[in-house]
Amino acid sequence: MAVGDIIKLELESIAPGADALGRIEGKPVFVEGGAPCETVHCRITEEKKTWARAEILEIITPSPVRVKPVCSFYTQCGGCNLQHIDYNAQLELKVSILRDSFQRIGGVSPPETEIIPCTPFEYRNRMQFHCLRYEGNQNTRITADLREFARNKDSLNTGIHKFGFMGTRSKEIIPITDCPIAVPEIREFLRGQCTIPLPVEKDRFNVFVKDDVLLNEGGLQKGKIKILDKEIFTDASLFFQSNCSMLEKLIIRLREIAENANFSLPMADLYCGVGTFALFLGEKFASVSLAEENKNAVALARENLRGTNAEYYALRDTEWQRALFCRKRSFSFAVIDPPRAGLNSKLAQTLADNGPPLLAYVSCDAASLSRDTKVFLNGGYALKELKLFDFYPQTAHIESLAVFER
Repeated sequence: MAVGDIIKLELESIAPGADALGRIEGKPVFVEGGAPCETVHCRITEEKKTWARAEILEIITPSPVRVKPVCSFYTQCGGCNLQHIDYNAQLELKVSILRDSFQRIGGVSPPETEIIPCTPFEYRNRMQFHCLRYEGNQNTRITADLREFARNKDSLNTGIHKFGFMGTRSKEIIPITDCPIAVPEIREFLRGQCTIPLPVEKDRFNVFVKDDVLLNEGGLQKGKIKILDKEIFTDASLFFQSNCSMLEKLIIRLREIAENANFSLPMADLYCGVGTFALFLGEKFASVSLAEENKNAVALARENLRGTNAEYYALRDTEWQRALFCRKRSFSFAVIDPPRAGLNSKLAQTLADNGPPLLAYVSCDAASLSRDTKVFLNGGYALKELKLFDFYPQTAHIESLAVFER
């Protein structure tokens, strides 16, 4: 098998990252845009010692779960990679990937995994756009004249000015005039049916819409949004969950889990962002400790938890174990929501050795969660619950909740 070879391939499943997986004489071949249980003719595009990559030339026998993508930009835009697969099948595939990761990386067979589904489209409240403009037939980023463009608050996503997303497996910006996974208000902006002020001297910017609140870099950047029964300050430039309806479902479950903790002791909110989880979970505890590297996020967390018995650590996570867990103090509960890379190794080991009796781990990456789970189990925790919260339908992103008890 070599680059350029055309082969007939039986696709077995979907691998992490959304490529379909087939095998030639036992060697894995990853095929973009494939679906499980289908037969394809494909061309080898990349050849490595232990794996290969291929592109589909012809679908000989379509998968029973293959569907027609809704979005006209699908396969060009890098945002979605599972729109060609039925949504219920997407959920089952994600659970399979999550459980397989626990077994391969964590060395553990997880408990039965409940799926919390989402509305398949029009769910995303927060998106990042790239600014573009046309010069003849060439797409170029706005650079020197961005300031003048940004001052024109009547500029629409029409005419020579466009907005787009990063392309599939490339750094090319693809102009977009609609996005089916965005909430209706963002879709109106992309279609040119409404205007927003653009940021000055930035070629990419964030937009966040919830109910009647619109936040964006270049306009009203900071404001209050309603999540369940509380209002919370957030900032379009800072990280905040992009699917608010699923965030509310996650918070409800975290509230139920926290009920099993000892409220007379403090709780910890690690990678706290603007303090979302502490706001909803911390009010019953004696005190709350919040830790987050981003100082702007910590400043908003202080506003959100004003009046709460709370302490804040605007430090790198490499410093948290010394600041939070090396004192003569005990937490009864912690919620951790790390980035895709998961916990740094020292913090994972510190939690395994000195963490609270009850720990809720919110994950956006199956592999890093599985790795950290192995550390926790070796430190005396038991994995009591694993749930898949499908924050991002039509994509391969896997968001999950793991609950550990000593």
